[in-house]
Amino acid sequence: MPSPVEESFRSDEERAKGINKLIDTLRAADEIANKGYLITSSELADLMDINASAVTSRGDHWSWRNWVVSRVRREGNQILWQLERID
Repeated sequence: MPSPVEESFRSDEERAKGINKLIDTLRAADEIANKGYLITSSELADLMDINASAVTSRGDHWSWRNWVVSRVRREGNQILWQLERID
């Protein structure tokens, strides 16, 4: 995460790219939730931009931004998660 000083030197283009990336992430999360897709810990970590170990260490049921994240089941060595939109 950039420091406040570094943040002040980011160009408008860089800021716009960051916002567009955020919007893409939020739209992807909404689509995953709306379609009822189950995703792996690795996929969820990619969505959240964190390490996969940080996903599993949060427990079976927790909130992230506008979604409740629930551990649904295990398939082989994969844990599957579901997102549910909260308003």
